[in-house]
Amino acid sequence: MLPLEDLFTDVIGKAQRGLGFDDESLAARSGIPAKWVANIKAGNIDEPILRKLAIELNLHPGALLAMAKKEWAPQPVELAGLAQFNTTFEDMTVNAYLAWDPASKKAAAFDTGADATPMVEFITQNGLQLEFIFLTHTHPDHIAGIGKLSEATGCKNILCHQREPLPAATNFDTDSTTSWDVGALHIEPRLTWGHSKGGVTYVVRGLKQTVAVVGDAIFASSMGGGGVSYADALLTNRREILSLPDTTVVCPGHGPLTTIAEEKANNPFFPEYKPA
Repeated sequence: MLPLEDLFTDVIGKAQRGLGFDDESLAARSGIPAKWVANIKAGNIDEPILRKLAIELNLHPGALLAMAKKEWAPQPVELAGLAQFNTTFEDMTVNAYLAWDPASKKAAAFDTGADATPMVEFITQNGLQLEFIFLTHTHPDHIAGIGKLSEATGCKNILCHQREPLPAATNFDTDSTTSWDVGALHIEPRLTWGHSKGGVTYVVRGLKQTVAVVGDAIFASSMGGGGVSYADALLTNRREILSLPDTTVVCPGHGPLTTIAEEKANNPFFPEYKPA
């Protein structure tokens, strides 16, 4: 299983940037010396200080501490009709996904990752027919393999949100586009912006569990940085993703698969689902 995408220090940094706090202002709000903030951000674990910082950053202290101590990781997920592909992009790795109807062999791809070769090989080996290529957003690491995937499979149905127009894609609006069917699968787009202008979560129904391909909206124990709007990233994650059934499999753009129940219990960014 892939390691968590973020460390506890990444969570602190994302929340701090999102709220507009520098180290000095965060220290003042927390009632601690600025050097102690720097010490925590360097990766040193001081439980009382970590808890104070979490409270000021609207993070759940217990979940952040568990992350710092590496006490939690999501349970492995295996679901018939779903495959994850992890490829290297510069100094990181990125995920792409296939979902397919086992009966009809009709399939949909979600992002392409840095290199679509593993996905193309999987499609060929399993006799799948690729009907759509859905993009969660258009950051380069998620779309680098579009040309290869489209050419190798003959799939020209590439879709992304109109807030992030792409010449090779059909640009849709979630206000007027309700869903697509791929064999027995039913795919619904939900606008989960904040990390990017037109971030989309695709909710896939028709397998044994509901699947949410979330791009960089949420990671196991973390979320994408609020590059466009931190407040809206939190808002749309809560409204469009965490409202899904607890058994929903969450497919993030980076890191391991997880579930809605696991994120409610363990993601520091959403303290309202946890005991105080």
